[in-house]
Amino acid sequence: MKKVIVAFMLLAALGTPLMAQYDTVSPIRVEVRNQFFDVISDGGSFDAETLCREMELRFDVYNRLFRFNTAALPGPLRVVSFGDKAAYDSYVMSKLGSTRDGAVYLHYSQSERRELVVNRGSPDEERMLPHQAFIQFFRAFVPYPPSWMREGFAIYFNTLKFDKETRELRYEENLSWLETVKSLGTYIPSLESIFLADINGMPEYFQPVSWAIVSFFLNSGGNGDYFRAITEAFMLFSATGSAAENSQIVLERLTSWNTLDVMRADFHNYIASRRTFVELIDIGMQAYAVKDFENAEAYFLAALYQKPAHYAPYYYLGLLAYDENNYDVAETYYITALQYGADSALVKYALGINAATAGRNTEALSYLQEAVNESPERYKERAETIMNRLR
Repeated sequence: MKKVIVAFMLLAALGTPLMAQYDTVSPIRVEVRNQFFDVISDGGSFDAETLCREMELRFDVYNRLFRFNTAALPGPLRVVSFGDKAAYDSYVMSKLGSTRDGAVYLHYSQSERRELVVNRGSPDEERMLPHQAFIQFFRAFVPYPPSWMREGFAIYFNTLKFDKETRELRYEENLSWLETVKSLGTYIPSLESIFLADINGMPEYFQPVSWAIVSFFLNSGGNGDYFRAITEAFMLFSATGSAAENSQIVLERLTSWNTLDVMRADFHNYIASRRTFVELIDIGMQAYAVKDFENAEAYFLAALYQKPAHYAPYYYLGLLAYDENNYDVAETYYITALQYGADSALVKYALGINAATAGRNTEALSYLQEAVNESPERYKERAETIMNRLR
């Protein structure tokens, strides 16, 4: 059960400990605690509780994969939230000598000093909080993990977003680095150089390739050995070891299942097989153009799986359903595309054509007129020809 504490902060001149010297906006800060987190916010009880819930949900998602022993935690993980950017910058500057956009995790050898600091409501919060939240979780159990795992998994979970309306998490696979990694071709850093970066130094493109390796281990299809090897490696970390020592532990575990040569070949094949969202849409459109509807649907559905909140797959699936005379299905896809931000005039025109072909003339006239009103230069001539026929 969460415990909410409203702390009335005294002036810094009276020797207020902790946060008061940085609290220039409000004399009131709220602290919310649960089993794993201690959240301190200047945004009021609701904001503190919302942030606490978000962190709790993230912790649960992370630990479903890592299965760390939560009893080993020395105490709740600390999160400090500032709604005022000046107060946030001042606090982070006092710790680092420079500031960071959105959120930053501050790690110290003394666990009680560790904290995730968040600039609540800032433009960079949504981008930085997921990344830094994972690092806080990981380093709470393994203070010095292999750098490639720390960064690779942080990027992998960077698209784990919190919906403040539903107060739930949603995830879209993060493929933002896929195009970069694929473009490297034969110049991609070796697996060995990434695995041993804490020993031999960071190679170029360390972050994107670290993400790619994590994606490979978690999504390696029929070869369950890779997933098993990486999850077993999680149990072998040394809580007192250096990043270099933990890197060596992980490498030994991974190579106990497959040689580096085999792993390297499988990794390159995996990267070559992955398609970006844009690639999936483009290939689907090519298949659609030659009336290869079965493959077109497969590519559009794959794109939808990658980005379920993007309008493009819904629109093209609507076109497919229309061509297959599934007018009700087409209408559902078109309306969903509209809800996710598709070109309104384009979709209204498609809805009008769909309704007209289905024999729903009144509905068709309404949609076509809306398309004309929104973009007469594109649809006036075409739409009015159809509308005259329907009247």
